[in-house]
Amino acid sequence: MKKIHFIINPVAGKGNNSLSYKHLKSFFNKEQYQIVIKQSTHKKHAVTLTQDSVNEQADVIVACGGDGTINEVASCIVGSNIILGIIPLGSGNGLASNLKIPKNINKALNLIKAQNTLLIDSGVINERYFFSNCGIGFDAQVIKNYESYKHHTLKSYIKAYFKTIFQKKELVDFEIEINDTILQVKPFMIFTSNSNELGYKISLTPQASLQDGILDIVIVSKIGKIKTLLVSILMLFKKHTLLKEVKQYESNKLVIHKNNKASIETQIDGEFYLLQNSQASISILNKSLRVIS
Repeated sequence: MKKIHFIINPVAGKGNNSLSYKHLKSFFNKEQYQIVIKQSTHKKHAVTLTQDSVNEQADVIVACGGDGTINEVASCIVGSNIILGIIPLGSGNGLASNLKIPKNINKALNLIKAQNTLLIDSGVINERYFFSNCGIGFDAQVIKNYESYKHHTLKSYIKAYFKTIFQKKELVDFEIEINDTILQVKPFMIFTSNSNELGYKISLTPQASLQDGILDIVIVSKIGKIKTLLVSILMLFKKHTLLKEVKQYESNKLVIHKNNKASIETQIDGEFYLLQNSQASISILNKSLRVIS
């Protein structure tokens, strides 16, 4: 009998998310499947729920939420034999979109039942996993502002974006070790991606692959408000690299030093996180997570 555990974030995206046993039983009969439903009640609760499911020897653990929920669930099963399923209930759903997992719940459930899987890479930043992307600078500030809003919708993201543009923030010097080269920069943004999509069909790294063992990195040097808007417009057409301030790299690791020795504000899979030191070490674990797609 196959054990499938569903970890649901009820407030992901527009909120009011739920899955009933009655609904799931129409897909998974009791003779072949043992179904468990768990609901998170606060940030990082999905980690505890997933760890319990690992101890309960679940075969498949399904993250029902956005990229943040997926991160919490997937981080607990990297390198294991447990399979990750995804029902995208978030606002951006970048990883699910990259994996071509439909937003329609019934279609996503049919994928979970079919259980066609692939192995994908996992990113690591200072021992924390990411599966879509992580960032330092402008995108981290956008996420910080975005999380301050009650409703996490596209409208909230746009509001956070413009709020961040007009916030006064002094850029500091960073040293970046990448591909045996040391870069001295005062970055607007350092963006490291495992996936080819940020969410909402927007991409800074359209050529990125979840299975190539390579990180796709975009470093944007200091720019003003007008060029920030220009980068965003060009990004919609995947032409942002036309600007001289935008540089792209590929590597399996990079080390970022903040020269003022303070903590580093980051976003990890679309959630704000404060690194409590002045160095960020980022690397990739090739094909370390089995996921239904």
